Amino acid sequence: MKYYVTYNNSNPVSNFESLFNDLWSDWGVSSNKIPPVDIYETDKAYVIEAELAGYKQDDVQVNVDKHVLRISSNKQTLKDVDGKKSLVRERFFKKFERSFSLPEDIDETKIEGEFADGVLTITLLKKGEVLPKTIEVKIK
Repeated sequence: MKYYVTYNNSNPVSNFESLFNDLWSDWGVSSNKIPPVDIYETDKAYVIEAELAGYKQDDVQVNVDKHVLRISSNKQTLKDVDGKKSLVRERFFKKFERSFSLPEDIDETKIEGEFADGVLTITLLKKGEVLPKTIEVKIK
């Protein structure tokens, strides 16, 4: 299963900031701004588990288009609440999109998802074994 990572960077300065932050190692804060995934295969399915701590089910969109599965979110980092001044802000949320090219043996009509304890689990059931079809040809 192939997958692609897409960043939604609307800020032109973000590439510079990313370089600067990488140089200083973000002082111990992870610079990974997309959710990590685990992908594994069983006899009957492929399974994708995406770690989405802090996200709610409504914050995440999952869709399939032209044999590509996309997991995305537009959730933005929380703003300061009136009367509160942030002293330390280590938790953040950023727009993201992860794309996975689906193998041909996936039954796209039977994709299932579950969101529990900050982990999105997507089960991609495999099609039953497809046997070659024999066609009788009548010769005149």
